[in-house]
Amino acid sequence: MDEITNINRELIISSDVSEVNIVLLEDKQLVEFHKEQKNNSISVGDVYLGRIKKILPGLNAAFVDIGSRKDAFLHYLDLGPQILSMRKYAKLAESGNDAYSQMVSLELEKDTAKSGKISDVLSVGDRVPVQIAKEPINTKGPRITSDISFAGRYLVLVPFSNRISVSQKIRSSEERRRLKLLIQSIKPNNFGVIIRTVAEGKKVAELDADLKTLLKKWETMTEVMKGNKNPCKLISELDRTSVLLRDLLNESFNGIYVDDANLYEEIKSYITTIAPQKKDILKYHKSKENIFEEFGVKKQIAGLFGRIVTIRNGVYLIIEHTEAMHVIDVNSGHRVNKEQTQEENALTVNLEAAVEIARQLRLRDMGGIIIVDFIDMHESANRKQLFNKLKEEMSKDRAKHSILPASKFGLIQITRQRVRPETEVTIQEECPACRGTGKIKSSSLLIDEIENNLRYLLLDQNENHITIQVHPFIYAYLTKGLFSIIRKWKWKYHKKINAKESKSFHIMQYSFLNKNGDEILL
Repeated sequence: MDEITNINRELIISSDVSEVNIVLLEDKQLVEFHKEQKNNSISVGDVYLGRIKKILPGLNAAFVDIGSRKDAFLHYLDLGPQILSMRKYAKLAESGNDAYSQMVSLELEKDTAKSGKISDVLSVGDRVPVQIAKEPINTKGPRITSDISFAGRYLVLVPFSNRISVSQKIRSSEERRRLKLLIQSIKPNNFGVIIRTVAEGKKVAELDADLKTLLKKWETMTEVMKGNKNPCKLISELDRTSVLLRDLLNESFNGIYVDDANLYEEIKSYITTIAPQKKDILKYHKSKENIFEEFGVKKQIAGLFGRIVTIRNGVYLIIEHTEAMHVIDVNSGHRVNKEQTQEENALTVNLEAAVEIARQLRLRDMGGIIIVDFIDMHESANRKQLFNKLKEEMSKDRAKHSILPASKFGLIQITRQRVRPETEVTIQEECPACRGTGKIKSSSLLIDEIENNLRYLLLDQNENHITIQVHPFIYAYLTKGLFSIIRKWKWKYHKKINAKESKSFHIMQYSFLNKNGDEILL
């Protein structure tokens, strides 16, 4: 990701017993929200020693036991071209041989064919190191790959390869050449390297230190494999906080705030390792006030995670989720500029919506297929302008994505990389009438309840004048007709009984007032 120094970035981290909540603010606006369960056993990037449990010829895939509750899914295309070299290396490690020292002299096998069959490469019972590519989502187990790689701050290490690639975002041909030559001079044989964008302009010492850290990770994984034949975790990826810092930390960051002392020390140690010049921006939040409250995050979360997201001037989005896709509907509300034509109004609303939609995808980490129903525009130039605006806003997104131009119906299709369950935040409060069940007491039972309490006050407490305060709907029910319920109660108990409506009451709420208008507490 290109460094954008004109954006003020802050990371707010709140930790409790069960999870860590991480918020990324750009110019005080909430753009990313991550939840990390402290007891989460499976994370993207973790490496396991897996055992092939079942081959699925029809899907050209296999189910793999990695020691977790759900078997993982491995497709043939996720084996990687050097799966045979990986298996040979794994057997060396399992047998107790010093496989790591033999890596540089290991004779690599031929690349597997892209159109081959998984049954030609793997059999039930085979053991193979695999890496988590997608965490378990809904009823699906994790998706894995045997094409293992380790990401560092500046480099990505790719074992069983000798290729050196440079991020396309590094535009200078001279810098690309410099980085390639530099890496070629320090990398061992049989290890490929992808040079990340943030490596631009970095010196050999920084790149060499990053490479050694990644090689040490590969060595550690190899050591764990020695003599180990049961499915197990070989090595863990960094936690979500460290991954964000590794991938995002740059000059545009001017604040990282943490409310947990232990986590503060961990992050401080990690920042000192990857970017010592930025360690002073880390602050420990000691205030008794909730850290999200203090930074205005809680209010933003409440307004941004609902089904309806209001933008401004009446424009709003409706976001619906199905098993197959996400659907976003753009609505103009009451926004109409009389000085503009209908086409111009539609373009203005759509451009505003495009900004918020790109933000929502990052914020909720929505993945898979997303269909956006923009307001219809008849001019192709306007549809093209909208498409370009959405592409520009989505360029800030680190997740891989693809956007198709607007159809004649105003629909834009987006696919976005999905590696974790979507971030969900419950912002609704429990209904005081139904207690979250979605059902309320029948009207006849409510009236019985009111009468039982009324009888107690009139007969046992000797109240002579009572006013029943209720929701307008219940008031209408109690007072309708010549022989209303209230009139029947008057005749039955021979006391003064009145009804009063209160618009502030929810439908099941009621209270009793004495003759002075004071509430009687039951």
